[in-house]
Amino acid sequence: MNTPRQPKALNPRNRSPQYYPKEECGIVGIFNLEEAANLAYLGAYALQHRGQESAGIVSSDGERLYRYAGKGKVGDVFTPHKLRQLIGRHAIAHNRYSTTGAGFLRNAQPIRFESRLGTMALAHNGNLTNAASIRKNLQDLGSLFQTTIDTEVISHLVARSRAENFTDALIEAIRQIRGAYSLVVLTHDTLYALRDPNGFRPLVMGKKEDGYVFASETCALDIIDAKYVRDVEPGELVIVTPHGVKSLFPFEKSSQNLCIFEYVYFSRPDSFVFGKSVYASRMRMGEILAEEAPAAADVVIPVPDSSNVAALGFAKQSGLPYHMGLIRSHYIGRTFIEPDQKIRDFGAKLKYNAIESVVKDKRVVVIDDSIMRGTTTRKIVKMLRTAGAKEIHVRIASAPTRHPCYYGIDIPSRSELIAATHTIEEIVKYLRVDSLAYLSLDGMKRAAQETEGGASNAGYCTACFDGIYPVRLDETEANYSNQKDLFSEYEVEENG
Repeated sequence: MNTPRQPKALNPRNRSPQYYPKEECGIVGIFNLEEAANLAYLGAYALQHRGQESAGIVSSDGERLYRYAGKGKVGDVFTPHKLRQLIGRHAIAHNRYSTTGAGFLRNAQPIRFESRLGTMALAHNGNLTNAASIRKNLQDLGSLFQTTIDTEVISHLVARSRAENFTDALIEAIRQIRGAYSLVVLTHDTLYALRDPNGFRPLVMGKKEDGYVFASETCALDIIDAKYVRDVEPGELVIVTPHGVKSLFPFEKSSQNLCIFEYVYFSRPDSFVFGKSVYASRMRMGEILAEEAPAAADVVIPVPDSSNVAALGFAKQSGLPYHMGLIRSHYIGRTFIEPDQKIRDFGAKLKYNAIESVVKDKRVVVIDDSIMRGTTTRKIVKMLRTAGAKEIHVRIASAPTRHPCYYGIDIPSRSELIAATHTIEEIVKYLRVDSLAYLSLDGMKRAAQETEGGASNAGYCTACFDGIYPVRLDETEANYSNQKDLFSEYEVEENG
């Protein structure tokens, strides 16, 4: 047999081979509720899967804004003492995974700043496709930037506005940016929540007692017993004040382009996103995958955890038994002690282990949500072979990922994506599997459309699959292979 071409994903100079598409960010807004900071903390905790680099909360007592942020997970950053210092009935929170700007503490959100219009705090989920050009223009005009994140350009645009009030200044600023953004903005007595006109990133609105809650997913409402009211609509600006709630649509209308990867991977299965159950969407994707790419096999197993529901759908549709043939460790921290003695596939074994009694002497269908570089999948296949699997048929519950995302998801450059640089036959040889098949792009869209709830004719962004980018990219930014380097720099990390 010919030796398959070595994918560029294995180049040791590239990023870690233990790669999955990284979550964007999670945002929470609380208005007019007792212990708002504690509720924001709980909401951010429920959204921990959307970002683990840093976490922050800004609260307001109606007169002042109080901020605390730190590197790490929500439960590690905030102590009871810190939360007691975040006083007031209003708060916003943010979990960060950086898609632009390095992971420095000063890049943690929410960002807080002061201008002639007062004090403001801002938390952003998404990615601005014209941030670099706006930043350059602002720097040419004398603006001094304190972070390397795209979000900061919004604060500068607000501060430079000559509008007579904060609301008009915010609208003027947002009209100058492009790309994906769901935002919660807090002043001393007002909470703003808005989505970009394309609606790339999700944002939901809830009610609790006499207060309001906004969050990236409904699971953040559930944890604090808030009732889901509706989604913030694409292009909508919701303004909450002590006098009530007002809705505006001040931005230019655009086609709806909801991120379909929210259903595939990012959102928690117990959430409703874009008005639809994530669980039901993933189940339907698995069912359609079984219709499109059946396999003669004995057992269906998921690559846990994000593929569990799709695998259940595949098993249900194909009539095959469903088992957990792989166990995933949930206790991998950011650091660990690597043994001096070389252990083959050490990184993969930290995360997964095969169950021999499930796969030995069996024809196994392995369901995963996506393949990026393919290196982790190859190691999982090797584990299953070692555990005695007779045949391994890999089925992917999404279309081949062939393009990077510029709307808030950290997906590798095209040259690093195995489906962009290799044929199915070459990937089969590289993974050393008996067969491989992906869910078709039409199958993905069909699954999303057929899931009950939301708009039945919703439009979805599928740029990472088909390379069709619905919002124009600045030429310089479109050439970045890693959005984290959009505002690249080299410096010693600060402490604390």
